[in-house]
Amino acid sequence: MMSIALGGCLRPPPIPLGITEDSGGHLTYLWGASEALAARSDVTEVELVTRLFDEPSLGPDYARASQQCGAKLTITRIDSGNRRYLSKEAAAADRPAFIAALLADLDAREVRPDVVHAHFADAAEVAIAIRERFGIPFIYTAHSLGIDKADHVATSQGLEARIGFEDRAIACADAIIASSRDEAERQLMRYPSADAAKIHRVPPGAGRRQRGTDRSRARELVAPFLRDPSKPIILAIARPVHKKNLGRLVELYGRSPALQDAANLVIVAGLRDGPHSGESEQREVVRQLLDGLDRWNLYGKLALPKQHCQTDIASFYAHARESGGLFVNPAATEPYGLTLTEAALHGVPVVATCHGGAADIVAELGHGISIDPADGDAFVGAIECLLGDRERWLRASNSGQARVRNHSWERYAERFSDIARAICTPTASIGRPRDLLLSDIDNTLTGCRTGARQLQAALARDPRRMFGIATGRSLQEAQRILGEWDYEAPAVMVTSVGSEIYWRRGQRLERDDDFARHLAHGWEPGRIRDALAGLAGLEPQGAVEQRRFKISFFASEEAAHRVEQRLIDAQLKARVIHSHGKLLDILPLRGGKAAAMRWVAARLSLPPSAVFAAGDSGNDRDMLEACPRAILVANHCPTVADLAARENVYRTAAPHAGGIVEALNAFARTDVARLLAA
Repeated sequence: MMSIALGGCLRPPPIPLGITEDSGGHLTYLWGASEALAARSDVTEVELVTRLFDEPSLGPDYARASQQCGAKLTITRIDSGNRRYLSKEAAAADRPAFIAALLADLDAREVRPDVVHAHFADAAEVAIAIRERFGIPFIYTAHSLGIDKADHVATSQGLEARIGFEDRAIACADAIIASSRDEAERQLMRYPSADAAKIHRVPPGAGRRQRGTDRSRARELVAPFLRDPSKPIILAIARPVHKKNLGRLVELYGRSPALQDAANLVIVAGLRDGPHSGESEQREVVRQLLDGLDRWNLYGKLALPKQHCQTDIASFYAHARESGGLFVNPAATEPYGLTLTEAALHGVPVVATCHGGAADIVAELGHGISIDPADGDAFVGAIECLLGDRERWLRASNSGQARVRNHSWERYAERFSDIARAICTPTASIGRPRDLLLSDIDNTLTGCRTGARQLQAALARDPRRMFGIATGRSLQEAQRILGEWDYEAPAVMVTSVGSEIYWRRGQRLERDDDFARHLAHGWEPGRIRDALAGLAGLEPQGAVEQRRFKISFFASEEAAHRVEQRLIDAQLKARVIHSHGKLLDILPLRGGKAAAMRWVAARLSLPPSAVFAAGDSGNDRDMLEACPRAILVANHCPTVADLAARENVYRTAAPHAGGIVEALNAFARTDVARLLAA
């Protein structure tokens, strides 16, 4: 496997993060992923490819053409003919020469990589050239997307071209890896060429916490700056670039005497020799920090250490935890936020931006507060709240440490290998099955590990039965949960409450565009939103829950009835689905799980009697009503209890997936009895 990353200073640990503008968290990501992949028995070699440059001030490693970093891990540096260090923007003119040199290198090899992993859109341009020459598929990881950055910066100079390259990468990639749900389902899907079937949410690892980490090194680095080093610290670690909003953090701290009394502020912003060292953006941000120090007279309260090494970072986290402090991320937008998972690993509560993937991390790990840094009073209030409430601080600290265990590089490598294997496997046509089982996920397939294993065994024994899912969740979330429950990849996936269908062709998924065109008839989402504006009792769900053919709210059952009446009054045709007492989804009239089930059966040339549908809640109702062989599991919601009285519905005695096995066996006995009677 070959990973390509053109920007920054790539070398074995300790990686000098912040030594240049482009030496950021993606290098930590790249190294963690590569080490985990190299440790796998199904991976023969991992090669990291980057630019060769010779800048003595940055160190000698980067002029080495090859660097062996382990039995199966190598860094290859390609000489493009320009041996200067180039920033990401400046390297664009050098890219054709780099591509030509790398293609020549690959052409001379007897053994070439099976798959290429491109980090950022500039590396994707290289990967596209490799695929065109050698037919090697590639995976794209964006790390940071320009389309979201354009929403939060004053000038869009250069962003239009960057967004164009990103869209080309999205269009051409065989698969795309996103770190957060926000990146997978909102950021990437804003691009014209985005296809959800190619996007996989694979959270990066959080590293490993070394027990007994010594915080004395952090105390030593901040001691020259602080008047009262015994106070808790508010810690920020970020590259000195504008989008990280570090100047805003100093301003908020400077405006709050109460916060200054409660804690010291420590900002670890890259490496520098003085205010005039580094690249232009680095110098501007450092100048902002120093100006804030002076303007708000923060001498003795604000620490801005100039030098640190990678191993010092753990010491900073340990100091924040043991002092009763916090980690803060005030970025204008944060594509993911690896430092937030690192903070969780070390038991440090966080206050983080609500823009981008950071909100996903905080919600998933439960280790702090996600809030808009543009609302200064609210952001400062959140910091004061966690600092001043020891019980809440401890809950956040413990939650982060417990839940971050799911974020491991080993788990990332396992998912990456599955994705790579899938794109290297030829696609295959779908054969006609004997019958189809279409099941909801939450509390139907999940909820009982024993039942899940029983159902998987039953499906494995009957290869002529096609297994599919019909869920309210997005495609990426559905794949994630099925993976956590060890289910085999379904042959068909009906997602987002029956508004999207994906077919598995061999190991790959393909979006059913014919179904999308079918749903588009008469669908007027703009008019629907206008008609519902100001209606009492409606709260929009997050941006990741909104889809092309799904508008989602939080609402009571009473509010759902008001929505239905408002749409009737406006003469708008749509399907309103209320489930779990609080979730409201509005779909095209032709959408819904029942409609998707009929579409799938027709595509497979299966009669209705050859379809089994299993579910437990309100968004399964129409599917269970329409299916001649419906399965209502014992743990169903009260809102669908009335379905048990219908002749077409089998109400199981067993809950969850075990109930599905029970029902399938009962239907089989009935079929045998019918045949014997005939």
